[in-house]
Amino acid sequence: MKLLVTGGAGFIGSNFIHYWLEKYPNDKIINFDFLTYAGNLENLLDVERDKRYKFIKGDIRNKHDVEKALTGVDILVHFAAESHVDRSLYAAGDFITTNVLGTQILCEVAVKLKIKHFHYVNTDEVFGALPLGTKTKFREDMKFDPRNQYSASKASAEHFIRAYYHTHNLPMTISYCTNNFGPYQHPEKLIPLFITNLLEGKKVPMYGDGLYVRDWLYVKDHCRAIDLVLKKGIVGESYMIGAQHKEVNNLELTRKILKLLGKSDKDIEHIKDRPAHDRRYAVDWGKIAKLGWKPQYDLDHWLDKTVTWYKNNQNWWMRVKSGEYKKYYTKVYGK
Repeated sequence: MKLLVTGGAGFIGSNFIHYWLEKYPNDKIINFDFLTYAGNLENLLDVERDKRYKFIKGDIRNKHDVEKALTGVDILVHFAAESHVDRSLYAAGDFITTNVLGTQILCEVAVKLKIKHFHYVNTDEVFGALPLGTKTKFREDMKFDPRNQYSASKASAEHFIRAYYHTHNLPMTISYCTNNFGPYQHPEKLIPLFITNLLEGKKVPMYGDGLYVRDWLYVKDHCRAIDLVLKKGIVGESYMIGAQHKEVNNLELTRKILKLLGKSDKDIEHIKDRPAHDRRYAVDWGKIAKLGWKPQYDLDHWLDKTVTWYKNNQNWWMRVKSGEYKKYYTKVYGK
């Protein structure tokens, strides 16, 4: 079996490649990545000489690049996306061209080359926000209600995939993941941002009151879920992927990180909230549970493991946080 992973040099994509090569020693993987600020080949140093692995630098917005990379591939797993909400508020055009146009081109070429399975990695954010203090959770049959430019672009991309499924019989499946955490995550995201700031002796920037609720899914559980959908998922169907822990808000999560690093609330700096900040995400993963999946990695233990990983890999994240990232950080969070 030959797989092509778009965005394979990013956080979840690189973890998926590690997972797949370890579990399926007879398969081959092509990592197709444009290497934007979020793509980092250092994430895959330990497999770069593996004969089963190949890296192709290419742009999903370029049909020639896509067709060349997809030729001879059986399965396409589509991670590649502009994914940071804060960035989408200031550079929505990048999200439209990459997330929407790029996905449409992938669909067109996948149909032409008769790809056996196209899996799209979507986000639960396309469903909007849930009110605090309720038990309501996102389900696959709920209507889209995106509330920022990132989630709007991801929702738009899914509409194109479903259109190709209906008009050209594209054999696709879709998954909606909640917030991921784990090794190799870019330090613009909340958990690695807070860990690395504290390791640098800086404060952590907390939006508003910090009472925003999220599911936190360890990245390897996400990889396991995609694996199962590729094996047992029904073509044309979508599946929620969520965590096992009780709901936790950003302030509670931050205090867990502070405790692990021997810090206190004095290291929290509350800053102006971002526009249309979704209050709560929670997903009902009962549908994928019927295929035989449930999360295995709890929040507290694997958050501790993640903190340890960033402690032990300071050269990796210090390089990531230099240069272009610093300019962006100043723009969003101030000096």
